[in-house]
Amino acid sequence: MQVIKSSAQLKKVLSNQRKKGKQIGFVPTMGCLHEGHLSLVRRAGRENDLVVVSIFVNPTQFGPREDFKRYPRDLTRDQSLLRHARVDYLFIPSRSSIYPKGFRNFIHPGPLVHYLCGPKRPGHFRGVVTVVNRFFQMVQPDTAYFGAKDYQQAKIIEEMVRRLHLPIRIKVCPIVREKDGLAMSSRNRYLSKKERISARALYQSLIEARKQIRLGERRAEKIKRAVREVLINHVDKIDYIEVLNPETCTPVKRIRSSALVAIACYLGSTRLIDNLLIRI
Repeated sequence: MQVIKSSAQLKKVLSNQRKKGKQIGFVPTMGCLHEGHLSLVRRAGRENDLVVVSIFVNPTQFGPREDFKRYPRDLTRDQSLLRHARVDYLFIPSRSSIYPKGFRNFIHPGPLVHYLCGPKRPGHFRGVVTVVNRFFQMVQPDTAYFGAKDYQQAKIIEEMVRRLHLPIRIKVCPIVREKDGLAMSSRNRYLSKKERISARALYQSLIEARKQIRLGERRAEKIKRAVREVLINHVDKIDYIEVLNPETCTPVKRIRSSALVAIACYLGSTRLIDNLLIRI
């Protein structure tokens, strides 16, 4: 695995590989890697000739009272995991190479920003699509891989790619879960032992939603109420519970053929999200 810190060097190396006809798969990350990230890396390896992974904790997607400074970082461990996963290139850019002095080319995140995490985290998705677009400019991958845990993020990136006419395939890969169902997340490290036990309720609430839908319930409000009843005694705060059209990522009042049930909750000061795609 070659570690690259210069965007100019990255462009040169990948340009030479493209001239040889190599297909490039790209996995952008903020580091503190877990099995969810590694599942994306392995899929990229199966489907491409070369795999590029980036590690960059993006400051523009964190709000003023969010966890940018304390976001977990473990570069030595990350590099070891990626070497074992047979990544070809690890790109670790500086902040100034992503956001040079005077940078103003922020990307609008599109209409889906009005739902779910968008209103709760103002500016977050603007930062996400901007940094992803910067990486797309530098890496110029054939395919980029994202996890379904951040379903709204993936849909917003898909919309950006269409809007900007970028020649990049976006693949959204299944959520990887712990044995008790908790979706893997770098922020799980923040949880105390008690909070970690309580966090099981997130997935349990989604399973309850699936149960209600399979029993014939189609009203979104009834499903949201069932989810809330599972969560209410286990989490410190429910940020949102939504039932969505999985194609448009917009809320529905009644389920037709499939639904995405999405939740965000706080355990202590840690905000966790999860979702479940349910087909009828």
